[in-house]
Amino acid sequence: MFKESFPNYFYTEEGIRLFYNTNFDPAKIDHDKPVVVFIYGLLCSNYHFKYQIPFFEEQGYQILLHDYRFHFASSQDGDIETCSFENIALDLHQLIQSLGIKKTLFVGHSMGVNICLEHARRYPEDVTAQVLISGTVVPPQDVMFDSNVVDIAMPIIESITKKFPELYKAIWKNSFKNPVAQYAMFDGGFNKKQVEIEFVQLYMKKISELPENLFFHLLKIMQEHDVINHLESINTPTLIIGGDKDKIIPNYLQQILMRNLPKGQLYIVKDGSHVPQADFPDMINHRINQFTKKALK
Repeated sequence: MFKESFPNYFYTEEGIRLFYNTNFDPAKIDHDKPVVVFIYGLLCSNYHFKYQIPFFEEQGYQILLHDYRFHFASSQDGDIETCSFENIALDLHQLIQSLGIKKTLFVGHSMGVNICLEHARRYPEDVTAQVLISGTVVPPQDVMFDSNVVDIAMPIIESITKKFPELYKAIWKNSFKNPVAQYAMFDGGFNKKQVEIEFVQLYMKKISELPENLFFHLLKIMQEHDVINHLESINTPTLIIGGDKDKIIPNYLQQILMRNLPKGQLYIVKDGSHVPQADFPDMINHRINQFTKKALK
């Protein structure tokens, strides 16, 4: 993903192993330049920023990518209940401190918005500015697809997975091979005229690499997340982005963020889906870059 990569592991004070990668030598970090920190969403990966990472590298930005605990190359051992927004933020805070990073732009997508907000609330010194894409600060089960169908269906689905764990595990590991599942994901989350199906296929392949019990756990902590009560105390300059055709997270949730974040500004993308940064990467990249130049003066 980078022209030159510096992959490494960082061990938190708790002993959690975090995988991270930078496009700069941490021993030679330029403290006068901001570091862009990408924060991916529920069951996602840094692949969701496929079009943003090379753009910002071309613009001369330093970039930090990392995997949360229980995700991909980071530690997947121990109690999954410790995979909370509070601990994810603490892990990243310790990583940022260890690298000596002074100025940052956080870019969060979907569940990554929750993580960005939790981090900005707890460690405001880490976050110079932030971009929040397609997020929600109310329980997603209550609003996904602009209905509460997910809230009704999830307990039933979860009970079935517990009753037939081996079957569920097999489906989890192999659903990316199913063209029907691929199309359902494609139709629900993306602008099909702008994004190639191969993007979705690789996204689903990455999901199969995650622990099969992670999905229900992350939905649970999103449902319990109370950051909405702290928005007015987050003074970080913030660009809020949403797609006007987002089927997963309705646009009025971006309005909630704009109204309650003291330094929030809103950008709605025409014909944008839940992943507008993949639908219209050039438009999104230039808008973020424009915001960043002003916010990180």
